[in-house]
Amino acid sequence: MVNAIYNSLKLVFLLAVSLLPHDYARAAEPVPTEIVDGAGRHVAVKDTSRVVAIGGSITEILYALGLQDRIVAVDTTSVFPPQALKDKPDVGYMRALSAEGVLALGPSLVLAMEGSGPPATINVLQQASVPFLLVPEGHDAAGVAAKIRFVAHAMGVDEKGEALARAVAEDFAALEAMRTRIKEPRGAVFVMSMGGGSPMVGGAGTGADAAFKLAGVTNAMGAITGYKPASGEAVLAVEPYAVVKMGQGGGAADALLQLPAFATPPAARDKRLIPVDGAYLLAFGPRTPQAARDLAAAIYPELDLPKLPERAWTRTPGSAQ
Repeated sequence: MVNAIYNSLKLVFLLAVSLLPHDYARAAEPVPTEIVDGAGRHVAVKDTSRVVAIGGSITEILYALGLQDRIVAVDTTSVFPPQALKDKPDVGYMRALSAEGVLALGPSLVLAMEGSGPPATINVLQQASVPFLLVPEGHDAAGVAAKIRFVAHAMGVDEKGEALARAVAEDFAALEAMRTRIKEPRGAVFVMSMGGGSPMVGGAGTGADAAFKLAGVTNAMGAITGYKPASGEAVLAVEPYAVVKMGQGGGAADALLQLPAFATPPAARDKRLIPVDGAYLLAFGPRTPQAARDLAAAIYPELDLPKLPERAWTRTPGSAQ
């Protein structure tokens, strides 16, 4: 008797389902989101459960959005938060990727910062069955906010992305207010690295140039474009107030000021060499307002610039709250 009732109900259910619209059975499936990426490609994103993040700012944004559990791998520039490289597989440097190394991790989505490479690898990844998105780069307040919204939209968490973008915009606004206190901008040289005795400096159009602008600092090497070796005469001619060097201080940093290119400018005379964390200053992610504020505070110590409000995404995990 019970079996007869069960079979009757089952038959009624199946009959009812058969009378529903044809697409009903697929209604529960995720609807793909079509996104136009930094290369102008229309990419359908359906599954964001296994993401490879290529680019330090992308990784920072994903962690700030609370989506770290969806990350299956990162690249070597993903140094913050520190647990990213500790907990996740490393696919290598963002400009020297291997398509096989990325796809071998079985991602459902690859988010790569604009400028990732080499081009041949990017071409393979764009042709693969796994959705691949180039995230547009941005080196100012609007660009960082757009990057945050792009990543959040790709991950299907637009509301979280909007909240994060608004909070970061507030920090940029506070930074802008601090810049109004700078009455006489000072010039500085950004040294990316040393090679053959010639400093590789950041000229116009570089991330370093953009970071200087955010900090209210004049790029003393703005007459050149890109990152290029600078002759001693070029550095001497601009007489930088300070030298901002990527990396740590110490003996190597002191030796930099002994080179002919830096021996006589005010920066060397007064030993104004400022070491910076490149991933902090040049990532252009959620912590960029804090990084620019810290640079401004180092160049203009007499202004006693206040710190920006502490945010959950600016704290190193395990540090004091």
